[in-house]
Amino acid sequence: MEICYKPYVDPQYESLLERIYPPRVCIDNKTCQDCTLVKVDSANKHGILLEMVQVLTDLDLVISKSYISSDGGWFMDVFHVTDQLGNKITDESLILYIQQALCASRSGGVKKELETCVKREVRPRHVSTEHTALEMTLRDRPGLMSEIAAALYQLDCNVTAAVAWTHNTRVACIIYVEEGFKDGPITDPNRLAQVQDHLENVVGAHQENCERRSVRLMAPAAGRTHTERRLHQLMYADRDYEQCRGCDGSCRQGNGCGKTHVSIETCKEKGYSVVNVRSSDRPKLLFDTVCALTDMQYVVFHAAVSSKGCIANQEYFIRQEDGCTLDTESERHRLTECLIAAIERRVSRGLRLDVRTQNRMKLLADVTRVFRENGLSISRAEIGIQGDKAIGSFYVTDASGNDVNPNTVELVRREIGGSILVVNKSSSCNGRTRNGNVEERPKRSLGNLLWAQLERLSGNFSLIRP
Repeated sequence: MEICYKPYVDPQYESLLERIYPPRVCIDNKTCQDCTLVKVDSANKHGILLEMVQVLTDLDLVISKSYISSDGGWFMDVFHVTDQLGNKITDESLILYIQQALCASRSGGVKKELETCVKREVRPRHVSTEHTALEMTLRDRPGLMSEIAAALYQLDCNVTAAVAWTHNTRVACIIYVEEGFKDGPITDPNRLAQVQDHLENVVGAHQENCERRSVRLMAPAAGRTHTERRLHQLMYADRDYEQCRGCDGSCRQGNGCGKTHVSIETCKEKGYSVVNVRSSDRPKLLFDTVCALTDMQYVVFHAAVSSKGCIANQEYFIRQEDGCTLDTESERHRLTECLIAAIERRVSRGLRLDVRTQNRMKLLADVTRVFRENGLSISRAEIGIQGDKAIGSFYVTDASGNDVNPNTVELVRREIGGSILVVNKSSSCNGRTRNGNVEERPKRSLGNLLWAQLERLSGNFSLIRP
């Protein structure tokens, strides 16, 4: 008979704990020479790890290591972070912002005056609670974004921000729109229904009736889910994880294999399922992995995350929300597929084009039309408004998914206008040794290192001050 571990915690007691012991955050620039330590000590709740990681990734901070422990109703975490250039976090206003943001869910949020003092974007980019949100999932095909943007323009809807991901022949996008140009959100139910019906007809014209798709238009709402987390949720609901395959184990894990390795074992002594993930390192990898675990209702009790060169290693000690471990092969297989999908969705495919131009009505329709007319497909897109400028990035390939011809890129630059920067994918990697080989994976398990690190660092939490 399976034993489930789920201690009962009275909700009033949980609330009392938060009031008596509010979150404490320490920014430590003394312990490590090459990074800043962000230490968090807080009463535990489901999803708190994702909240912490989300704050740091929204500031474009790089998390190179993390040690997490949240057993027994208490949460302790240590993040090793730098900026994008590998420097420590020394700006006092940014440090204060991080401290307040990590406590925001319980302290009422970050003060407005502090947000203006931080000399960088401190809100999730291209997230809007003031505009109508269009969410779509369907089969990907060339020219799809162009058709959607053109239809919105015909309906007199202005695009204020848009994010789109493609993976495993599927596409998910979130587009924020307003009525006309700066005329405010669409709130009238009849108007919402009209726009949604028209868009369903547009995307359905090139699809079979039996093909799954979703088109949803929603009026502005407070507390809207983080856009990138919502994209993960949309693609998960669309089952893009089906048929996802990582490495089959035929390669040596230390030889630079670019595929994702996922293994799931059971630790019967402690009552955990142990998930090991090894993949190519990239920005926001930790956020994407924790998103998948959280939205699948898994609870992370302990974790150790590190990166070495091009390779990232993540180890999680988890249970299901009901306290049970993953004991069936079907459960382990599904979690493996979903973790691989979460990691692959943000992998950059194609040539990156950074666009900066004057904001105007029909801008997204014009940009995507130029791509379509020149035979380019969009594998990923993100565009938003800053002041009177539209700023975004598009990853493009040719219609077959191959590299783009340089002559085609030049034609696109001329037609779109404004400032367009071509960013080639780097073939080098910070983790390569001087002879060009990928550094070998440490022989010791991260699980063994986790306990030693937490034991060493736990004494420092007593020195943290609010």
